[in-house]
Amino acid sequence: MISPPRPPGLFSRLGLAFGVEFPSYTACAYVPTDRAEGEIGALWRFETEREGTSLLAVTTQAGKDPARRLAWARQLVSLYLRHRVPPVLLVVCPDRETAEWASQPITAGGPFSSLVLTPVAAGPHNLPPVTDPGEAAQDPAFATLSALAHARTTSADAILKALSAALRDVPEDVADPLTELTAQGLGKLPAADLWRNLMAVDLSFYKSPISQEIRAEGEARALLLVLRGRGFDVPSETEQTISACRDRAALERWLSRAGTAANLDEVFADD
Repeated sequence: MISPPRPPGLFSRLGLAFGVEFPSYTACAYVPTDRAEGEIGALWRFETEREGTSLLAVTTQAGKDPARRLAWARQLVSLYLRHRVPPVLLVVCPDRETAEWASQPITAGGPFSSLVLTPVAAGPHNLPPVTDPGEAAQDPAFATLSALAHARTTSADAILKALSAALRDVPEDVADPLTELTAQGLGKLPAADLWRNLMAVDLSFYKSPISQEIRAEGEARALLLVLRGRGFDVPSETEQTISACRDRAALERWLSRAGTAANLDEVFADD
């Protein structure tokens, strides 16, 4: 476990949004998730003096989907069995209607079922926009949730810019999961393009997975430009392979050969 960074106080403002007291913690840590927890966008483990240990699982939901509620139930049970720690599920939604739907209890069976799970849902109605970089720096986790809740509003761009500025000055083990959660939660919304651009131009995110993916995309485009510039006829299948490749070592190897190779076979030799 790591001691909570000072600043920021991660999730310190979360309780204010829901009108409850978020327990003050003595330590917190990001917990990597596996395939079995694929519906969970990010997971944090908290140690508190009074309440003991707990897990905060964060996911996003764009609209009503009954299948997702069943998946949440399965994964919360899986989290509890795996970590032996009580989990709390926070579902961040882009509108109030979806948030109210997501917050309904999940019951296995009829009214006498012993298994009832109650997600906590957030949206633009209870998460205020965080558009000031200084405010975002005080709690970048809260700013991340704000960005996801307001992803479809006119505040999205300002929130993402404030969040990007705030994440430059926090440790990698704090910034990286928040960066990835933002990218995952934005999905294919227009705001996602701005977020990728912000990450691409900021070297402080160089080691994060999303930055590595962005750089791989750039190298793939550069390789295609060199091949076409040399007059090579690039088959559509080869173009698709290059565009889909995220192995930066392979892309750099092909790019280094592309400038002097006599044909495509030499570029992709032994690959």
